[in-house]
Amino acid sequence: MEWPRGTRRWVLAAGALLALLLLSGASAPRRAAASTLHVLFIGNSYTYYNAMPGMFADLMRAGGHGVAVGMVAVGGATLARHLAERRALDAIDRGRWDYVVLQEQSVLPSLAGQREAEMYPAVRVFDEHIRRAGAHTMLFLTWGRRDGLPERGFPTMAAMQAQLDAGYGQMAREIAASIAPVGTAWQKALARDPALKLWAHDGSHPSAEGSYLAACVFYATLSQQSPEGLPCRAGLSDAHARFLQRIAAETVLH
Repeated sequence: MEWPRGTRRWVLAAGALLALLLLSGASAPRRAAASTLHVLFIGNSYTYYNAMPGMFADLMRAGGHGVAVGMVAVGGATLARHLAERRALDAIDRGRWDYVVLQEQSVLPSLAGQREAEMYPAVRVFDEHIRRAGAHTMLFLTWGRRDGLPERGFPTMAAMQAQLDAGYGQMAREIAASIAPVGTAWQKALARDPALKLWAHDGSHPSAEGSYLAACVFYATLSQQSPEGLPCRAGLSDAHARFLQRIAAETVLH
């Protein structure tokens, strides 16, 4: 399999990825300064494609924010699998994180029965663990597939996105978690410019543009500032990057 640019360095074997402390050589992050934000991402390929957490960290530094980022991500993994394998729990325990971002498998949150049976119990366990560690839970609201999920009753991306919104939203309200509304930003961007190529060729994973928009949403959500005008553009043209920065700001801050 050929990985998108910037992703191969995160892959350990057979499409699985485990990367901790992307920006630090220490064994775990330390709050050396009160201004440094420590963020741990837990998820799968939607998180690690195009090294999205690194994009977020670059944006934070460009905006003058101290940041340390870690990641535990395995291709195709559900949050229940992460619990069973315990690497993510160990990472939470070893680090002194401010936020732990949870990203569920791409389809599961859109299916009411499965999210009740699988996603929600896993998120509840993670949230309890995160709170005991002194951190805050943030849910990574992902995007619908380019062509929807017709075999499950979602003929369009918008139909699938509505269920993802409902699935993540219900859990966020229950545990009082924050949401990074990435899928909402994708939908807003596509409404403005339907020609945007936010998906990779498979219509599921993010393109570089899609990951950059996700990183901008995380920047706006965690800093509560607009990414507009930041010089970090991840190889995109100035105009394209500015457009995605503006969409992220409008989605999160307005």
